[in-house]
Amino acid sequence: MSTPALPERFLTPTDLADLLGVPIETIYQWRRKRTGPRGFKVGRHVRYDPQDVRRWVAELAEAA
Repeated sequence: MSTPALPERFLTPTDLADLLGVPIETIYQWRRKRTGPRGFKVGRHVRYDPQDVRRWVAELAEAA
């Protein structure tokens, strides 16, 4: 099984949900609880840096 490559642009919450295979509401819950990858706001919009997502996934893998 291969891991999909992350795009080089900033990810939207929908991009992140699709990439991780979780519902969009899970992404919003992680943000509220501060348990998911670090996001940042661009105006009213939340974005995720692909490098931060990689780091967060690697930390989860190490902990497992």
